[in-house]
Amino acid sequence: MADDRAHYYEPARGHGLRHDPFNAIIGPRPIGWIASENRTGGRNLAPYSFFNAFNYVPPVIGFSSIGWKDTVANIAETGEFVWNLATFALRDAMNATASTVGPQVDEFSLAGLTPVPSRLVKPPRVLESPVNFECRLTQLIQLQRADGEKVESWLVLGEVVAVHIDPGLLLDGVYQTAQPHPILRAGRMGDYVEIRPDALFEMPRPT
Repeated sequence: MADDRAHYYEPARGHGLRHDPFNAIIGPRPIGWIASENRTGGRNLAPYSFFNAFNYVPPVIGFSSIGWKDTVANIAETGEFVWNLATFALRDAMNATASTVGPQVDEFSLAGLTPVPSRLVKPPRVLESPVNFECRLTQLIQLQRADGEKVESWLVLGEVVAVHIDPGLLLDGVYQTAQPHPILRAGRMGDYVEIRPDALFEMPRPT
């Protein structure tokens, strides 16, 4: 589409639409379903839609929190967290953990989920989730504008130090991405996408 026909806007001046299109355009996005624990053992579980993987060796994942929330505070205190795969079967439980509640509320109990011990870090894993990454904090970065002004958002990066995978998701040693029907955030107020096996296609990289 030619530039003169495009809906053009500068974010600092507003988008001029009924709903900000940014997070719908950058989507669907994997969900950072993050379990953390404070120094006294209080548990927290929350989903973050600004989440992805950033490095192979060592494996590094990260998520951005809009505001200094309990999850970020816990990770800043302890340096540890666990990522849990959000699936279609767990969609209601995942959504329940997005509730705005006080730090004294255990979202595992709120969502009817089972906390199980991790191997190398203190925060528990979600038993019902078929994949879990145990992580140690590598960087906690406050985001900023182009002019250097700080904004109230924090990027949390962590090295994956232990991985748990349901063996039913491995076929001849290859992880089957669509088999657990992961869900991804797709913008607007509550849109999600389910990855199903029939949605996959293969496209080898050029040599």
